[in-house]
Amino acid sequence: MIIYEFKVKGKDKQYRAIDDAIRTSQFIQNKCLRYWMDNKETSLNRYDLNKHCAVLAAEFTSADELNSMARQSAAERAWSAIARFYDNCKKKVKGKKGFPKFKKHCRSVEYKTSGWKLSNTRKAITFSDKKGIGTLKLKGTYDLNYYNIKQIKRVRLVRRSNGYYAQFAIDVDVKVETQPTKEMVGIDLGLKYFIADDKGNVEQSPQFYRSAEKQLNRANRKKSNKYDSKKKKAKQPQSTNYHKARERYARKHLRVSRQRKEYCKRVAHLLIQSNDLVAYEDLNVKGLVRNRHLAKSISDAGWSTFRSWLEYFGHKYGKVTVAVPPHNTTQNCSNCGEKVKKSLSTRTHVCPHCGFVEDRDVNAAINILQRGLSTVGHTGTYAWGDLPSWAVGASLLSNGESGNQESPSF
Repeated sequence: MIIYEFKVKGKDKQYRAIDDAIRTSQFIQNKCLRYWMDNKETSLNRYDLNKHCAVLAAEFTSADELNSMARQSAAERAWSAIARFYDNCKKKVKGKKGFPKFKKHCRSVEYKTSGWKLSNTRKAITFSDKKGIGTLKLKGTYDLNYYNIKQIKRVRLVRRSNGYYAQFAIDVDVKVETQPTKEMVGIDLGLKYFIADDKGNVEQSPQFYRSAEKQLNRANRKKSNKYDSKKKKAKQPQSTNYHKARERYARKHLRVSRQRKEYCKRVAHLLIQSNDLVAYEDLNVKGLVRNRHLAKSISDAGWSTFRSWLEYFGHKYGKVTVAVPPHNTTQNCSNCGEKVKKSLSTRTHVCPHCGFVEDRDVNAAINILQRGLSTVGHTGTYAWGDLPSWAVGASLLSNGESGNQESPSF
């Protein structure tokens, strides 16, 4: 499964129709969630929520205007959150189990195999439901002519700060045969260096957010200066200037996130192309960002995004990616195995037992590679048994992003 994204061009009336379709999809998703909450004792399943969509269509005109399969997609989003909650309860996940919440700011609507039609040149798409979206031009570098229409399993319209996009989920085998390089590498993710490998090579952290922080803060202040709290209390809409400032601020954040994504994609692609096995830490990023002193730097590094792309490219090119437990990879000596305690400020590993001296991150990378080699023969590619990120591509992510959305250079 691969996902191609195009920017769509249309008239203002069509953009308003897309917004209406997104609101309707959010409404159906929330209604299905309420239906589940009111009938939890009756053991509802995903098919019951799909059937409830027909009830909503008969009751609400706006729901009836949306394509029937788009209504089912909204119900499936609700069921996805419910199933995740049940799964966390069964696994006895520590802390909050992720009880499903009502959506407030949905940014996309998803169609399945009906409700849309591509033009003969595959450069435009027409939506045929009663929302009045009509024909939209597709702007992008991909060519959909290589694929059969039946291979397109989902079409999603996404609203972002700089416009509207169409995503196509295409059912195709993404595997590419490559010649083995007979190389392997262990990598340590860090804040001083983005990655350090077991051979001593390091990749500097670009810190895109830090570089743009002054501009972001300035744009945020301009947005706040145009916000009128009196209108908020009176339940009146904010001024046009406020919404313009809000959109400028959002576009700056979008640019930073895209820079980070492309950087992580490039580094992951180079690692996979030059090695047959890549071992990396199975970091709990959600837990690490709770540290208020390091949260901004960790988020700016984009470790989760990097891991997603590493696993996807590993699957695509038939390379082995191994996630190993990170415990004591920094503290243990990679030469003799003895534990050498050190604080975060200590950047050089000096072993008092064997005299081995190495950079802290490089020492950790050697330990990671050793663990990866001992793990891969027992439990397979994914050390902790989790689904790789590329496997999520069968259903587009709810925020309009995708873990396996490629750029033309790949």
